[in-house]
Amino acid sequence: MKAIRRFTVRPVLPEPLQPLSDLARNLRWSWHTETRELFESADPAGWRATGRDPVRLLGAVSAARLAELAGDRPFLDRLTAAAAGLDTYLHGDHWYQERVGQGAELPAAIGYFSPEFGVTAALPQYSGGLGILAGDHLKAASDLGVPLIGVGLLYRHGYFRQSLSRDGWQQEQYPLLDPNELPVTLLREPDGTPARIALTLPGRRSLRACVWQAQVGRVPLLMLDSDVEENGPAEREVTDRLYGGGSEHRLLQEMLLGIGGVRAVRTYCRLTGHPAPEVFHTNEGHAGFLGLERIGELVATGLGFEASLEAVRAGTVFTTHTPVPAGIDRFDRELVARHFGDDGELPGVPAERVLGLGTETYPGGEPNLFNMAAMGLRLAQRANGVSTLHGAVSRQMFAGLWPGFDPSEVPITSVTNGVHAPTWVAPEMARLGDAERVPDADVWAVRRALREQLVAEVRTRLHASWRQRGAEAAELGWIDGVLDPDVLTIGFARRVPSYKRLTLMLRDRERLTDLLLHPERPVQIVVAGKAHPADDGGKRLVRELVRFADDPRVRHRIVFLPDYGMGMAQKLYPGCDVWLNNPLRPLEACGTSGMKAALNGCLNLSVLDGWWDEWFEPDFGWAIPTADGSAADENRRDELEANALYELIEDRVAPRFYDRGGSGLPDRWIEMVRRTLVSLGPKVLAGRMVREYVERLYAPAAAAHRALDAGTASELAAWKYRTRTLWPYVSVDHVEAVAATGAGGGAGGGGAGGGAELGSTLSLRVSVGLGELRPEDVDVQAVAGRVGSDDTIVDAQTFPLKPAGGPDLDGRWVYEGPLALDRTGPYGYTVRVLPAHPLLATSADLGLVTLPTEATGEGAGVLMR
Repeated sequence: MKAIRRFTVRPVLPEPLQPLSDLARNLRWSWHTETRELFESADPAGWRATGRDPVRLLGAVSAARLAELAGDRPFLDRLTAAAAGLDTYLHGDHWYQERVGQGAELPAAIGYFSPEFGVTAALPQYSGGLGILAGDHLKAASDLGVPLIGVGLLYRHGYFRQSLSRDGWQQEQYPLLDPNELPVTLLREPDGTPARIALTLPGRRSLRACVWQAQVGRVPLLMLDSDVEENGPAEREVTDRLYGGGSEHRLLQEMLLGIGGVRAVRTYCRLTGHPAPEVFHTNEGHAGFLGLERIGELVATGLGFEASLEAVRAGTVFTTHTPVPAGIDRFDRELVARHFGDDGELPGVPAERVLGLGTETYPGGEPNLFNMAAMGLRLAQRANGVSTLHGAVSRQMFAGLWPGFDPSEVPITSVTNGVHAPTWVAPEMARLGDAERVPDADVWAVRRALREQLVAEVRTRLHASWRQRGAEAAELGWIDGVLDPDVLTIGFARRVPSYKRLTLMLRDRERLTDLLLHPERPVQIVVAGKAHPADDGGKRLVRELVRFADDPRVRHRIVFLPDYGMGMAQKLYPGCDVWLNNPLRPLEACGTSGMKAALNGCLNLSVLDGWWDEWFEPDFGWAIPTADGSAADENRRDELEANALYELIEDRVAPRFYDRGGSGLPDRWIEMVRRTLVSLGPKVLAGRMVREYVERLYAPAAAAHRALDAGTASELAAWKYRTRTLWPYVSVDHVEAVAATGAGGGAGGGGAGGGAELGSTLSLRVSVGLGELRPEDVDVQAVAGRVGSDDTIVDAQTFPLKPAGGPDLDGRWVYEGPLALDRTGPYGYTVRVLPAHPLLATSADLGLVTLPTEATGEGAGVLMR
């Protein structure tokens, strides 16, 4: 029989144990070892049975055990110390407060929006790297004292749980999550009623949501939940599953996240007195509608749309996490149009203005689609990718939004992701202390102990998986011999889109088998990963890997573990010796799993993509060579790169692991572990990442936000309108160059094909037509650098030119300036005119640039020698 109603009976803690409730409800326990150990000691068996979840544990501990603990003085002393530590953590000054005390002008608060957050396995609201990154961002912000407010959705089914059929096909289950059994509390009005957020839908319908709050250390995480009684059946299901449903379902999720999320922040600040955010961070395009809601707020005060847009852009940061257009949400324009305007949301904002923000106006764009990333970039004055390489890929991918500018000048910077060490570093590694001073024997003993823990974890999970696949316990005795704590262990775990190439290792199965079964230098591999429920191609890759791992010849050396999540990852990263990553370059935006492994002394074996392209050194691991020249032939490329992978393991990785020095230890391997911990470790930290966001993006965004009050925003909007209107009349009419110093071989007059010597200077004189614009409205620049065979300038430098006279009778202005020739070889220059205003974040802000025409005259370039 099934219950007709479900509810949660909460335990009544004895008075001395009351602090346990506060400790359980603040997710700092998920990265604070002493607090976790306190809960475990309360009921070790219950701790394991409840999945190491303090909220569930407190609901399961018997009354007798609670009474016993209430009289246990050593336990109470530990509880008092833990509660005092949490209080100090929550209310003391941290890095952010120290920076403010030093005079830094930082935002009063930041709103951080993401469709998923991976904070802990006890709050399963994540699918993969984006969510885990968002969770690490909140934790690091908390540790640093950054006044962040996280905003997301509470999915009643979370993301799917993965299991396998007998033949290895991925199966999905969506367990129902009861918020009353999660570490969250309901945001309530002063009278005790749940706070409500409402959106207007077409046909005079409403989408309502309550707001659940998780406390991530110092950072509140607000999660909107549409499963409330006031909604109809369809509206209640809007927050049913992460990344589930059809196009309209996803649109409603993203409207609730963006528009509803801003309203949730306003409600939270009203109820708690928390400072209102001055900066809003859009973590990927899913939350892009937050900018529209903020425009709507300003329009409602009487400010015009364009001025409101400028004010919103000034305080918005947009982070893109995808290196491929297919990873961007795009909706039918008509679908979006139906949900905005007089019969939908934001009635004060014309629907055509909303649609214009997401239009793919660039070459190759689809005019009938609404692009969430394009909207996110247009609504943000500052944008970034998540590694140096990904920043370059993003500038190329979105260059069409800034026509006339080379990709290198597209205003998208990069902040390389990082990971939260207290979450991902095994306690045994943390207790090692200063890795530079720890004896080799101690390093190796800890590494072996972690490998041994992983072996035990794998056997337990593999047994459970085979039981789910229909095997009888009597068939599974072989699992006791799976993996060996003294064998080189390689890990590979991530989502399973095709570009991550889960099955590249299977390219030559006999060669892989030889590696696994090598008589002197065997290798063992632990694999995990989920394919998207709608991705049958990804599921076929999973089945292919599983079937290979089921082979009795090798099943003790290679395993596939279903249901990859945070709980598994926290054993997998520390227990592996090598972390494998072999995506198609450059399709890995960052790839933080290898960072987590590195913090535990695991060496990386990876294609030079994402973060590894940026920070690889031979001391930290190995770079898999790529066949970029064979990109057009994927089969050939995979063959070449698989062979390179096998050769690295055979010739370099395995020999280094098994080579023993005079002490009987793998001295050279341990030295690589040590260098990884000491030199690479500090780079990959989420604290470094969040400090970069604060100093390079949040602080400038807050300053821009403060500078744009209603009057200033209106003036800037009017200036932009005037500049766009008058820009067609801007022209570069004549360019001439005179050799000012050391000209040597004849740059005189700047004629095409002339020559000049290194160290000489050209004096440029340019005639520019500005129409009705004034010199203060523009920057005139020379752009110079090496040139290729097609005269394209590479490694360009810019040189400002200053007004020297004008206007003449025809309205032309003369600009002059020096051009220093500091490079040898083929060299060239051009001249351009750009809009200029003190409140522009970059010269490319308006996407306007004027270059010389073919008939402009002299100044085609010079040849250095």
